[in-house]
Amino acid sequence: MSEPEAGGKTVLLTLERGLQVLEAVAAADGTATAKVLSRQLGIKLGTCYHLLRTLLAGGYVVRLSGGRYDVGHRAASLNRHLQRRAGPAPELAVILARLHDRTHETSYISGWQHGTLTLQHYISGPHAMSVGELDVGYTGHLHARASCKAVLAFLPEDQVAAMFKGVELKAVTPRTIVDHDHLTVELARVRRQGYAVDREEFSEGVCCVSAPFFDGTGSPTGVFTVSVPTTRFQERQATMTMGVREAAAMATGLLRGRVVAHAVPDGMVRPCIAR
Repeated sequence: MSEPEAGGKTVLLTLERGLQVLEAVAAADGTATAKVLSRQLGIKLGTCYHLLRTLLAGGYVVRLSGGRYDVGHRAASLNRHLQRRAGPAPELAVILARLHDRTHETSYISGWQHGTLTLQHYISGPHAMSVGELDVGYTGHLHARASCKAVLAFLPEDQVAAMFKGVELKAVTPRTIVDHDHLTVELARVRRQGYAVDREEFSEGVCCVSAPFFDGTGSPTGVFTVSVPTTRFQERQATMTMGVREAAAMATGLLRGRVVAHAVPDGMVRPCIAR
């Protein structure tokens, strides 16, 4: 079954529904049943059973006891391919692990390429909160996320202006920046201080701190981020800021052929040129 889209294109509704079912099964962590999925997705129960049987035959889901479903080996294989292609370099993954060990909070690394910031990997903290659709491969809401602001602040201003020309800055939460002039001011602040802060701009109840790292040309190539529940942000902000800035300095040194050799008085570790 297909349905026309704007521009004369068509989408296969059966495939779209099948992917919705697969995504819902993955999110349910082994608790999904046909009846629950039918209600959740607004799909007729008979259709839901048919889609599940198809996914089961292809190895994309497995059937558990009690009529429950979970992701199968084929879906897991797709995830491994995504991780391998989109994941950070092993050396950067080590720095992410160090950041997580230092802060004991949920830590992320994202990569900037071809005008898109993609979340590459993360390590959850012991008391992590769910942050909307944020997962490996996520690229949305450039104006609302600390990680994106940390990169945008160090791009040429005309490039940033071109990216947002005619683009509506949608409110993700009541605290999201939705005014272009306000965003410009915010990016200037990030550029001065060297890191970005998100105070519930992307997800209510969650605050983040991000710092960018740079390649040999001085261009931002990625960013480290730490997130915490808002209730802990004030007491954790200094540690988070120091952690992401240290991680970013280490990554920049690595990409520029340098090594981190010493700590400076403010507690930050800065890279020294390896001569």
